[in-house]
Amino acid sequence: MEWHQYFEDTWIAEDNGVRFFLLIGTKKALLIDSGMMVHNARDLAKEKTDLPLELLNTHADMDHVGSNAQFEAFYMHPSEEENYRRGGREGRLIPINEGDRLDLGERVLEIIHLPGHTPGSIAVVDTKHRVLISGDPIQENGRIFMFGPQRNMRDYIVSLGALEKHFDAFDEIWPSHGKLPVGKETVALLRKGAQDVLDGKVQGEATEMHGHSIVAYDVGVSVLLCDA
Repeated sequence: MEWHQYFEDTWIAEDNGVRFFLLIGTKKALLIDSGMMVHNARDLAKEKTDLPLELLNTHADMDHVGSNAQFEAFYMHPSEEENYRRGGREGRLIPINEGDRLDLGERVLEIIHLPGHTPGSIAVVDTKHRVLISGDPIQENGRIFMFGPQRNMRDYIVSLGALEKHFDAFDEIWPSHGKLPVGKETVALLRKGAQDVLDGKVQGEATEMHGHSIVAYDVGVSVLLCDA
């Protein structure tokens, strides 16, 4: 795992193909996700700041919660709790919803709910730096998992359309996978690609992943991995 400093008060960790983020305010700091292979993200973050440290999860897929056990509590959308508890994970979920704001001290974060990839997927607008930390729903040169329990392509398309209403709040997007940063135009490209998949306009390729028979749809900007 490697830290990369993006702004004076912002660090990005690269952990075997997935990212998590450390945002530092004047009063406290926040980890956004906690890694995949690493299980000591709290310790690693404390090397960068002495401020009180909290955790927010963009969603509960296993590559985003690797160090959650280091925290007694964490912010997460309540509709994501079923996914999180699967596998016996513990800890107190602090509900966070669309429109909620977290103030780190001279650094306000705003929450956007983006269901589809998972029911409780959220994105975070860092209003200070005008950046959207998007989790998994937005990727360029990535693979977006849309197969398995509780994934919903129609919800995903609606979420991407709703996100366009927030475009005035940020200038670039930081996904958890693939290219970083990406532009706002990626949102429309993914929305069109997902709709084309539903409409049968994209040729898929049958494959297997994690014991699932799936179909991979290359929509240009990324690949959507869907139930067979």
